[in-house]
Amino acid sequence: MAFITTNDGVKLYYEIHGEGKPLLMLPGWTCTTAFWKKNVEALSRSCKLILMDMRGHGRSDKPERGHRISRYAMDVKNLLDALGFTDVAALGWSMGASVLWSYIELFGGDRFGKLICVDQSPSQYTGPDWVWGQNGCYDAEMFIRVSYDTKYDPRGSAERLVYNCLYGKPSAEDVQYLADAISQCPADIRIAIMRDHTNLDWRDLLPSIKIPTLVCVARKSTVFDWRGSAYVGEKIPGARTEFFEEAGHMLFWEEPEHFNRVVADFVNGD
Repeated sequence: MAFITTNDGVKLYYEIHGEGKPLLMLPGWTCTTAFWKKNVEALSRSCKLILMDMRGHGRSDKPERGHRISRYAMDVKNLLDALGFTDVAALGWSMGASVLWSYIELFGGDRFGKLICVDQSPSQYTGPDWVWGQNGCYDAEMFIRVSYDTKYDPRGSAERLVYNCLYGKPSAEDVQYLADAISQCPADIRIAIMRDHTNLDWRDLLPSIKIPTLVCVARKSTVFDWRGSAYVGEKIPGARTEFFEEAGHMLFWEEPEHFNRVVADFVNGD
């Protein structure tokens, strides 16, 4: 087990697998390195994988402070600075994509060579000018309901999150495995980071991103309308968008061979 300590004294868990061009993979809200179970072996054949649990998640420390997207972005920088990696292909799924957008806004392309955004709308909340927000948490009232559910039924909310993220019916073993990982994130931390995440709107940032970008979109996602995730690829100059036709929000879990091939080709391509 490996850890680095952030500039504000928080221990972050990380893993490194394989050899090749560096590929950082950030999971989504409440999720951990365990979510990459179907991807590590294949991707590590041609990439040096850098996996991490964000603060409050998985095996990382669980401080009461710092549960904001910008602080999570700083944690990523602390990790890459500590490990000394440069020209990293940075992949973020769901909230992980928002963390990477914050990193780019704060630090530009420092240490990043490529960007991979996986099934995340640039704005969680809906409004008169945006209808493709997060289907389960699309305004302040729905955030309150999500918070209540998380606080008073943390295990049940973890299991429901697994079901919502998958298009097909998961096995009981998969639900337990994934919900166990989610449950490592305390309810108060789940609520705190979601409060910040849901209030951010990244649409103005996207056209300024100059890093070569791959956008992965799940056609069957019930978390986001696919058009919200596809918008990211439309607005980042020169981005390539790849559609996953028979997968939900966890497209890397439901179409792992497709995902692993596309990501490896992008990371190792010119």
